Amino acid sequence: MARPTETPPLSYPLTSATALEPPAEWAGLRERCPVARITLPSGDEATLLTRYDDVRTALSDPRLSREGLARPDAARVSAGDTDGIFASPMARALNDEGHERWRRMVGRWFTARRMSALRPGMEQLAGELIGRMREHGSPADLVTHLAFPLPVLVICSMLGVPESDREAFKGWSDTFLNTTRYTRAQTEAAHRDFAAYMSELVEAKRAVPGDDLLSHLLAGADPEGRPMSRAGLVATGQALLLAGHETTAGFIAMMTAHLLSDRSRWERLVADPSLVRRSVEELLRFDPNGSGFGMLRYVHEDTEFSGGTVPRGTTVVCSMAAANRDEHAWQDAEAMDLGRSPNPHLAFGVGPHSCLGQPLARTELQAVLTVLLRELPTLDLAVGPRELRRHEGLLTTPLRELPVTW
Repeated sequence: MARPTETPPLSYPLTSATALEPPAEWAGLRERCPVARITLPSGDEATLLTRYDDVRTALSDPRLSREGLARPDAARVSAGDTDGIFASPMARALNDEGHERWRRMVGRWFTARRMSALRPGMEQLAGELIGRMREHGSPADLVTHLAFPLPVLVICSMLGVPESDREAFKGWSDTFLNTTRYTRAQTEAAHRDFAAYMSELVEAKRAVPGDDLLSHLLAGADPEGRPMSRAGLVATGQALLLAGHETTAGFIAMMTAHLLSDRSRWERLVADPSLVRRSVEELLRFDPNGSGFGMLRYVHEDTEFSGGTVPRGTTVVCSMAAANRDEHAWQDAEAMDLGRSPNPHLAFGVGPHSCLGQPLARTELQAVLTVLLRELPTLDLAVGPRELRRHEGLLTTPLRELPVTW
């Protein structure tokens, strides 16, 4: 079996022929080189994992950690990322809170029950945005009218952040997620500006609390009675605001594009909306872009994977999207089965660093799809699937636009 030292490194991230297709290399890598050498946009070398079992192991094995990515010998993602994204002020502040302690304090606000209680409001908001898109007229860009504004409005409401500032969030988010465009100075300036903005907001909440997550965190404490630090509150607001809109916005568009690219999928859901929940899970598994760049881990001890031993000091990139197409883990892995169950995909990761906000993302996706099917049953692509374009050079790869008609 090929080992990572036997082949020259691939340039990563891998590209694909069209926006909705996976990279052509995935199947070959899983079969012949599941532990592959890659070169990141920074020029640093790392190791790519593409098999389901390997990725699941890497994300949950204590011999690999996210915290280790702050070490000086860890690979850097982008050229402007001299200190590493996991050594940024925001990441350091969250690490200082203690990962398990932080998740306990924040995670209570992202339970499935709490998100279910928010769903009617999400559906109402989706209906209002779709109504405005219909007033605009067909064709329209679903990204501009629905996919981007809805998650921003939802997370702003949860955090108590003025929705009018969403363009600033978009600019900061683009800087943090871009792997090629920005210099170190530009990235550091974005971190400072975003931290200053969130710091002012935290102090405003301290003076006049509201019924929002930041206000509740300000008033709360861990089981030992210790409140979250000011730096931790600022970093929490930043992290949730970024994570709460960027990936969900991208996936709303991708989800809709996948369903409309083969219209029999859309028609099946129009006829049977009870499939929405399972369909969302299958679309999360199937989409080659949903997990974006993949999750990075630092290897603290030599670790054996199916393609060989990965030595201590290596940075690995766990491609959840490639793992979600692993033929050894899924029957008909390359086919979209809207009724697939069970569906233990890795789109949100697994283990101690799995996505904290996955109940929120799932609820938003189900709400949006439910309302779209009801309000626009004749929805269709206004261009061919091969004409759709992605934003390249980002840790996530959302669609630039999604022209639709009805």
